[in-house]
Amino acid sequence: MENIKVTLPDGSIKELPKGSTGLDLASSIGPGLAKDAVAIEINGLQRDLSDLLEDNATVSIITIKSIEGLEIMRHTLTAQVLASALKNLYPDAKLAIGPTIEDGFYYDFLPTKPVSIDDLPKIENEMMQILKDKSAIEKSYHSKDEAISFFDDQDETFKAEIISSSEQNDNFQIYTQIASGFIDLCRGPHLPKLDLIGEFKLTKVSGAYWRGDSTKPMLTRIYGTAWRTKKELNAYLERLEKAEQVDHRKLGKEMNLFHFQEEAPGMVFWHPKGWSVYTQLQYYVREMQKRAGYREVNTPEVVDRKLWETSGHWDKYRENMFITEIDEEHANEKRTNALKPMNCPNHVQIYNQGIKSYRDLPFRLSEFGKCHRYEASGTMHGLMRVRGFAQDDGHIFCTEDQIESETKGFIDLLSTMYKDLGFTEFKIKLSTRPEKRIGTDASWDKAEQALQDAIEKLKLEYFIDEGDGAFYGPKLDFVLTDAIGRKWQCGTLQVDFNLPGRFDSTYVGVDGSKHTPVLLHRAALGSFERFIGILLENYEGKLPLWLSPTQTVIAAITDEANDYAEALNKTLLSHKLRTEIDIRNEQISYKVREHSLNKVPYIVVVGKKEVTDKTVSVRKLGSDKNTVMSADDFIKEIVSGSKNPLDIL
Repeated sequence: MENIKVTLPDGSIKELPKGSTGLDLASSIGPGLAKDAVAIEINGLQRDLSDLLEDNATVSIITIKSIEGLEIMRHTLTAQVLASALKNLYPDAKLAIGPTIEDGFYYDFLPTKPVSIDDLPKIENEMMQILKDKSAIEKSYHSKDEAISFFDDQDETFKAEIISSSEQNDNFQIYTQIASGFIDLCRGPHLPKLDLIGEFKLTKVSGAYWRGDSTKPMLTRIYGTAWRTKKELNAYLERLEKAEQVDHRKLGKEMNLFHFQEEAPGMVFWHPKGWSVYTQLQYYVREMQKRAGYREVNTPEVVDRKLWETSGHWDKYRENMFITEIDEEHANEKRTNALKPMNCPNHVQIYNQGIKSYRDLPFRLSEFGKCHRYEASGTMHGLMRVRGFAQDDGHIFCTEDQIESETKGFIDLLSTMYKDLGFTEFKIKLSTRPEKRIGTDASWDKAEQALQDAIEKLKLEYFIDEGDGAFYGPKLDFVLTDAIGRKWQCGTLQVDFNLPGRFDSTYVGVDGSKHTPVLLHRAALGSFERFIGILLENYEGKLPLWLSPTQTVIAAITDEANDYAEALNKTLLSHKLRTEIDIRNEQISYKVREHSLNKVPYIVVVGKKEVTDKTVSVRKLGSDKNTVMSADDFIKEIVSGSKNPLDIL
């Protein structure tokens, strides 16, 4: 019998009979591996265990113990078990899609009657009944017509639409639960059998539109999470409960920082206290960037479509842009503009003013430019995902030889800023070319290699995320970890060999001829809106003193202490502290409780004794005890403690 050879991750060669599957490979290595195997990876692509191995392919076994195995388990749970349970409980419902998300999954479907959070225990119970069968799952391939026929017969209109709109004509994968006969269309891979599924819990119900089309009936979306063991599930649920307690939307309301309303979806209404946090953070970033050699600019928010056509955004990003049309005065034509989704093309226009020499490079620009991007209504989430935002945006025009030093300079800047803001741990992700992109493969090869070389020479750890780069270039993404272990992708550095050439940007080199600069797109915090949301949740609203919108409140116990409170407040104001006075006719316990809920770092209580002794009774946020000290000592302490990291340097 003819044999095939495959290369394993350790570089060894395994020889197997032609027609062998992933399961055959796992079994040939050992029974323990065969027991834990859930899928395979062939030449970098995930496939089912039942798929045939290819001669001379590089193959690895994916086990249930791996991160990839956990994702496959979650995907099987949503596409097979949850979907099957929904169909059992709501026979007339139309099934849509069920992808995995971070730490879990969701499934969209269109029921004939409302489904609420109260129905989740019933759905969970039905899922448990399905799992008791420990059904095997088999995959079959079908032509486009066959696949459409399968789902037309079941009146599954969403599935039939997915197939009809696909550009492929064959090899549609249909997975079948042998025990029940339930079928589903899926890209896979799936677990080979349901008894490999661990612990799960359904968490919430929301609405979503099919393919973002708000003219269609709203679907019901059911969210859930799944883990290998009960211990892992309970740990996650504890983190989830903690996250709900520190939700920035809840804190924003309690602290009177911001709000949203229907007339401006995805746009933030900043209240005075929230805007104080925003401007303090902006001041810090501005000064840090100034010290790092950036020159701040400001560019228009509304720009003619011609600019976006040249940049490539009109072709590759238009669905995410806000487009406007206006009638030009005394003209018989409409002018099409767009609200800028990003600042880079505008910064190129500033660079292009006047002749640049190699001596002018690196040429660093920064801007807190307001950007607008269309986000589907179902994806917006408080400050974390909005339609209108400002970034600590910056662009560096440089030579290829300067990429390494500019990468180091930016990472040094970003590291300092994260540390000052309370984040000591972050990881680096190298995101490579996406399917939808501009530029030649050669330019992408050069850009990806330059970025990889730069980070490797810095001896920094990183991992690769294939296909997640920007449409104009590869990028480094910086993922920080907050106080409860959650990951947040914030900073970014993107190498762009395309945009400068599209706008004919040049510099005169040492040789006297014109050259095209490299453009580095960079942001340390990312969107201010999102980063403030992260800060609020990381600190549970108890922001560092220098960022707190109200740093201290002077609360009088009796009217006889009002003048003393006023004088003390006036002194604090003279030191540029953000201070308030509370001389309302309320119990002091009520005042302390209210200001504690507002996360005021220092609540200063003054009464008759404090007036006589020239002292203050200080309650620090998070403490249940008051400390009595002289007014002068308190002023020195809070003035010193309120300095921002720049003032301390």
